[in-house]
Amino acid sequence: MPERNWAGNVRYAAARRHRPTGLDELRRLVAGSDRIRAVGTGHSFNRLGDTAGDLVSLAGLPQTVEVDRERATVTVAAAMRYGDLATRLHAAGYALPTMASLPHISVAGAVATATHGSGDGIGNLATAVSALELVTADGDLLTVRRDADGDRFAGMVVALGALGVVTRLTLDVVPAFEVRQYVRLGLPRAALDEAFASAYSVSLFTDWRGGADPRGTAGRRDDRIDQVWRKQLADAPPPPADWLGTTAAAGPVHPVPGMPARNCTAQLGEPGPWHERLPHFRLGFTPSSGDELQSEYHLPRAAAAGALGALDPLADRIAAVLQVCELRTVAADGLWLSPQYGRDSLAVHFTWIGDGDAVAPVLAEVERALAPFTPRPHWGKVFTLDPAAVAAAYPRFADFAALARELDPAGKFRTDLLDRYLPR
Repeated sequence: MPERNWAGNVRYAAARRHRPTGLDELRRLVAGSDRIRAVGTGHSFNRLGDTAGDLVSLAGLPQTVEVDRERATVTVAAAMRYGDLATRLHAAGYALPTMASLPHISVAGAVATATHGSGDGIGNLATAVSALELVTADGDLLTVRRDADGDRFAGMVVALGALGVVTRLTLDVVPAFEVRQYVRLGLPRAALDEAFASAYSVSLFTDWRGGADPRGTAGRRDDRIDQVWRKQLADAPPPPADWLGTTAAAGPVHPVPGMPARNCTAQLGEPGPWHERLPHFRLGFTPSSGDELQSEYHLPRAAAAGALGALDPLADRIAAVLQVCELRTVAADGLWLSPQYGRDSLAVHFTWIGDGDAVAPVLAEVERALAPFTPRPHWGKVFTLDPAAVAAAYPRFADFAALARELDPAGKFRTDLLDRYLPR
């Protein structure tokens, strides 16, 4: 089990570390612990998954994948990586509706933090969950289902690890499909909405630095997006040569300038299976060195133009400590702690340099600029928003706090971050 998270900015403080090989062993461990947290692939950038007590990895439990063709679902072990699940699922003729940028992340960790891909009509990864199994504070095994537990279920999916240790999840699946990926350069910001609506999944990348217009016009292009990654169904027509005033990338590219494109999924319109196109990065490659910090804020979809305009005065400050900024859309859902609860959303994601001291003051300015738009943070990224403002942004926040007190009255699954943002 690693000493630090993937990015290296969090050293785990656990007094004891465990890797149980069976469910009964895990249940005994949870029942006998005063403080315990599960750790997955370590892709959280804050201390949400840290504890001074027992840290447990579920990678030693059987990594099962059970497809139910009648119900069109798959039940999967919590520690399974999405890329490994997708490979097995595709071989069975099925797909997940969406994937995150990285296929390297664990299913349970991504669901617990409402991690997402992109698409105007596509929800986050947690919206595919139809059932989950978890070990509660007293070591009991609890299963909750969407069709049987209704509103309570909606409070238990995106749960930040605060309700128990999730061991298995059941996900909705669809028939396998193929995707083509095209990268376009220099999108006018005025065409942002049209670009997002143009394909199955669309991601936009900018470095906030400006530069020459790709068509040769002199001067800065502060209102242009550097890259558009269009992930379209394979039978859809390719974008025309002059699509929305952009130009086609001459060859494969990486979202971060200077990084090798071989780490990325295939581009240039080459058709391929859903799980090899919807992520930005290939499972067999490490996407970057890990020397980075990440922040992400989810805003009302209708506020996209205003929010980006509010960040424009900070462009130089942002660019000085930024590797790349990604813009994505995510459909609304009804999961209590989902950043997309009740509203279609624009996700503004910052991949910063790995210098926390340099990033901190810029992050504070970004949060102040976005405050009028009721930002909801990605739970697994770096953020410093006021706890009262975060609570006010979620209509069911008090309901979740009550649920956490009910299922974990002694605070066994608490962390310092949860104590700050979800006080008892």
